[in-house]
Amino acid sequence: MTSIRLLTADEARAAIPELCDVLADCVAGGASVGFMQPYTAEDAEPYWQGVAESVEAGVNLLAVAVIDGRILGTVQVGFATMPNQPHRGDLKKLLVHRSARGHGLGRLLMEAIEKEAARHGKHLLVLDTATGSDAEAIYPRFGWERAGVIPDYAMWPDGGYCSTTLFYKRLAV
Repeated sequence: MTSIRLLTADEARAAIPELCDVLADCVAGGASVGFMQPYTAEDAEPYWQGVAESVEAGVNLLAVAVIDGRILGTVQVGFATMPNQPHRGDLKKLLVHRSARGHGLGRLLMEAIEKEAARHGKHLLVLDTATGSDAEAIYPRFGWERAGVIPDYAMWPDGGYCSTTLFYKRLAV
């Protein structure tokens, strides 16, 4: 059975080991999500602790996909904190463990986090993803609009520069 849940800060802290496994698996699989290989679940702990703190501070939403009691996917929305951007959020780290791909978890996570962002008064979401990646191909299917490409924006986890594609989506609030 699959469920999508929004986590509180305490729930996020309790889920850190599983979240670390998902992130480490995605980086090992080549996902350009800010970390370089080799990258272990232990390496991911400080990142997820920071996410839990941002959830507690009310500047981040964290959703997870749970199958048979195990977290196998996650996505976040960070709220823009500048006074002229109260309507905007940044979609971050749509991650699905390689063992759970192909079952629609990405779509379920995106639908849930977009709905929750709208509930929080956000009507514009933005994201960036590695150009040419599998991730780049899925966002248009979820209704996201391509805004452009920035060359040599980041690096692939195993080295070498990659461009990033910027996307946005307007939400009904």
